[in-house]
Amino acid sequence: MRKLMWFTIGYGISCAVGVYLLRDTRLLMLAAVLGVLSLLGLHFRRHPVGKRVLAVFLGGILGCLAFFWYAQTVLMPAAVKDGEEVSVVIRATGYSWETEYGVAADGEIELSGRRYKVRFYVNEDRRIEPGDLVRMQARLRLTDEGGEQEPTFHRTRGILLLAYPRGEVILEELTPELRDLPARWAERLKGIIEEAFPSDAAPFAKALLLGDKSDLLWSQSRDFSRSGISHIVAVSGLHVSILFAFFSMVTGKRRFWMVLLGIPVLILFGAMAGFTASVTRAVIMQIIFLLALALNREYDPPTALAAAGLAMLLECPLVIAGIGFQLSFASVAGIFLFYEKLSNWLGNWLPGKGKTLRGRLERFFKSSVAVTLSATVLTVPLTAIHFGLVSLVGVVTNLLVLPVVSLTFYGVMAVCAVGCIHMGAASVLARVMAWPIRYVLTVAHTMAKLPLAAVYTISPYIVLWLVFVYGLLGWLLLTKKKRPGAAAGLGALALCVSLMLSFLEPLTCAYRVTVLDVGQGQSILLQSQGSTFLVDCGGDRGEEAADIAADHLLSQGITRLDGLILTHYDRDHAGGVPFLAERIEIERVYLPMTEDTDGCLQGVLDAVPEQIPIDSELTISFGDAQIQIFPAKDAGSGNDSCASVLFQRGKCDTLITGDLSADAEQQLLADYALPDLELLIVGHHGSKYSTCVELLDATAPDAAVISVGADNGYGHPAREVLERLEAAGCAIFRTDLHGTIIYRG
Repeated sequence: MRKLMWFTIGYGISCAVGVYLLRDTRLLMLAAVLGVLSLLGLHFRRHPVGKRVLAVFLGGILGCLAFFWYAQTVLMPAAVKDGEEVSVVIRATGYSWETEYGVAADGEIELSGRRYKVRFYVNEDRRIEPGDLVRMQARLRLTDEGGEQEPTFHRTRGILLLAYPRGEVILEELTPELRDLPARWAERLKGIIEEAFPSDAAPFAKALLLGDKSDLLWSQSRDFSRSGISHIVAVSGLHVSILFAFFSMVTGKRRFWMVLLGIPVLILFGAMAGFTASVTRAVIMQIIFLLALALNREYDPPTALAAAGLAMLLECPLVIAGIGFQLSFASVAGIFLFYEKLSNWLGNWLPGKGKTLRGRLERFFKSSVAVTLSATVLTVPLTAIHFGLVSLVGVVTNLLVLPVVSLTFYGVMAVCAVGCIHMGAASVLARVMAWPIRYVLTVAHTMAKLPLAAVYTISPYIVLWLVFVYGLLGWLLLTKKKRPGAAAGLGALALCVSLMLSFLEPLTCAYRVTVLDVGQGQSILLQSQGSTFLVDCGGDRGEEAADIAADHLLSQGITRLDGLILTHYDRDHAGGVPFLAERIEIERVYLPMTEDTDGCLQGVLDAVPEQIPIDSELTISFGDAQIQIFPAKDAGSGNDSCASVLFQRGKCDTLITGDLSADAEQQLLADYALPDLELLIVGHHGSKYSTCVELLDATAPDAAVISVGADNGYGHPAREVLERLEAAGCAIFRTDLHGTIIYRG
C-alpha cells in the first residue's frame, strides 16, 4: 500500500500550507481538524482507500505540528534577531565570492544556544575558505523583508539570517575539519577544470560535474531553458545515475563492493555538489537502493522517493518552497506515474524488437521519449509558474544531447582524475572533451533560436492552453477508452489557436503599457495598433534584461521595434541594448544629450545604426497614440540628466521620468503642461528623492508602477515614497512583488 508514500504526501501538504497559507496557531487548529477527521475515518480503516486517507491525515497532523514547532523554535527566534548588532563568531562552510555588497560567504553561527546558517558579508581582500573563523561586530537581518516565514531563495536552503560587518573583521585560518574537505576538494577540481579546459568549455564542464553555474553566460542559461535541457547543468538524479552506472561497471556489479564503496562515494559526491535539493533527493534514493540490495529486500522507487522527501522536510520544512525541490520530485514522480503508459503507447509504432540495429535504435528512441515526456508532465506547470515559459522542443533537444552528456560527464571526471597527477596530460584530454561540450552548447543554442522553441505564460492564452492540455490529460487518465493520439492532436490544435490569439491580441488592443520585471532596472513597452516602442532596457544584468524584453516581444510574434527611447545611460536603463539588438531588430534609437557615466552609449551606437538626438521636445505619432519626449534639462551625469516620456492614447496618459529627482520633477511641471495621469512609472525605482508631492498633486495618477528588484541593496522602494503614493490615492504595483505588469485598454 506504500503507507510511507501516503504519509509523506500528507506531511508535505501540511508543510506547504504552513509556508504559503497558515501561520502560528492556525496550524494547530488544522491539526485538530485533521485529527477529528482521522477519528471519524477509523471506520473505513480496513478499506484500501480508507487506509491511504488515514495515512495522509496522520502525515498532515504531524506535518502541522512539526512546522509549528519549527516556526516557534527556529523562525521566530531568528526574527527577534532582525536588526540587532551583536558580536559573532562565524564558521565559514564554503568559499567566498565577490558581490556588489562586498565579499560574501556562507557559514554557521550560534545564537542563544541554537546554530543558524547565515550568509555574511565582509570587506576583505583575502578569500575565505571552509573552516575559517570570522569574528566581527555584525548587524543581523532576516533573509527577507516580507515576514519571518516567507519562502525565499535563501530560506529554502536553510539560511535565515544575513550578517553585515560593523567595525573590524578578524579572520582566523584553522585546520579544516573532515566536513570541510568535500568543499575544498570540489574547489580543487574546479581549479583543474579551469586550467585544463579551453575557456569556452570550462564553465559547462564545472556546471555538469559539480553544479557550479556561476561562470555560465546568461545567454547559455537562457538557451538551456528555452531548449528544455536546464536539468543537465543542475546536478540531479541524471548525474547521480550516470555516476552510479560508472561505479557499478567498475565494481562489476558485485553486491558487497557496491554497498561498501557506493554509499561513501554517493555521500561524497553530494557534499561536493553542495547537497542541493535535487542531488540530495537522488543520493538518498540511491542509498536506499543499495541498502535494499544489501538486505536482500525489494526496492520500491515511490517509497524511496517518499523517504527522501520526508528526510528533507524534517531537516527544513521550508525546502518544499524551493524550485529545485519541486522540480526534482515532480520529474521523478512523473516518471513513476506515466513512463510505462507512454512507453506502451509508443510501442505501438516502435516495437523495438530484436537485436538488430533498427530494433536497438527504436528501443533507445522509445525509452528516451517516454522518459523525457513523463518527467515533464508534472514539471511543466512548475516551470511555467517559476520561469514563465514552456519549452516546446525539449524532447528533441534531449534526444540530441543526452547520450553526449553521459559521455561528457565521464570525460570531465577523467580530466579531473588525470589532472590530480599531471596537468599536461589533463589539458590534452580536456581539449578532446571540449568538442562534445561545444556540440551540446551548439545544439542548445540552435534549438533555442527556433521561432517557437518556447512559449511564454505572460500570454493568458498560453495559460489557457496549458489548462486545456492538463484537462485532456485528466480525461485520458479517467476514461476507459484511451485515445492519446486524438488528445495530442487536440493539444497541438489548441496551441496553434493560442499562439494566433497571442499574436493578434496586441493588434486588437487600443494600447498596452508593459512594465517588464527586469530586476533592479527599467524596461517599458508602449504598444498601440501594431506599433511598439521600448523605453529603456537595463537591469541588474543587461543581458538578462535584454532577454526578458526579447522573450516578451517574441511571445507576441514581434521581431521588430519601431523605436527605442533611452532616458539616460546608466547601466540599469541602457545596459541591455546591445544584447537586445542581437535578437530583435531596432529601427531607431532616441538618445538624450547627457553624459555617459557607465560606458553604455558606445554599445548602443554600435547596435542601432539610426540615432535621433533628444535635444528638444519631440512628438512621435504611432497608431492613434502619441509619445512626447521631454529633453533633459541638465546635460551632466546626475540623476537629473534624464529625458522624460509621456505616452498618450485617448484618455490614457502614462508618464515615465527615469531617475529624475524631486527638483527636476518640479522643473518638468513648470516647463510643460502635464495632464492628469492614469499611470505613473515611479521615478528612480522608488527612491525617496523622487516622486515628489507636487508631481502627484499636479498629475493625480490613478495607478503607480515601481520597477524595482527584489532584495535590492538600495532600500527601494523607500517607505516615504510608498506613503506619498498612498496619500495620493494611487493603486501601487511593484515588479518585485507582482512581476511583469501590463496596463491595457
